[in-house]
Amino acid sequence: MASNKRMKGVSVTLPVYTYNFATPLTGKKSNDSDHTHKWSVGFKGFHGDLSFCIKKVVFRLHDTYPNPVRTIEQPPFELQETGWGEFEVLVKVYFHPSANEKAAQLYHHIRLHPYQDDPSGGPWPKDKPVTCFLYDELVFNEPTEAFYQILADNNVVGSSGLPLRKYTGKDYAVPPFSVQMEQEELDRLEKAQREVNQQILQLRQRRLALEQEKVSTN
Repeated sequence: MASNKRMKGVSVTLPVYTYNFATPLTGKKSNDSDHTHKWSVGFKGFHGDLSFCIKKVVFRLHDTYPNPVRTIEQPPFELQETGWGEFEVLVKVYFHPSANEKAAQLYHHIRLHPYQDDPSGGPWPKDKPVTCFLYDELVFNEPTEAFYQILADNNVVGSSGLPLRKYTGKDYAVPPFSVQMEQEELDRLEKAQREVNQQILQLRQRRLALEQEKVSTN
């Protein structure tokens, strides 16, 4: 039977993401409401249902909301609201007591407006929800043997959890993250680093030439 003994030198990473979807409110509003959008905010993982390790997720909304601290104890860990402004939500993830892990804190900015054209090149469709996905990772350093076994039984150990290829379908609720996207980002960073190094080399050569020219004229 697995124990609560810590596994020295072991680290397990669980990829997760926060998200929000927003659409403009239509129809007649109450006289005392200035809300312009309906939106949802949530927390998910790439391994499907995370209730094997997550006990609850607490969302702290802007203080202007009634009861701004909202607790969701069952998946999907998501809440729905309406509003008129964008703000940052504190997302606090609590694990089951058997995990013997402290709660993790994440942050998600509620996005209501697209701030861009549709990927097809045209204006943002009025009936298409605005989406915002933020990738994060829960890192368990030196987990207990018992919790490590739970993670292993749910295919977290030894797996990135990310899809291999980018999603090309039309389901707006699917996050864009993938192994392919990660590699493309690494390639972009490597290319940018090469360009910066080349510019540094050119500036050094120019400086050296100017110094030599200055010496020869004296």
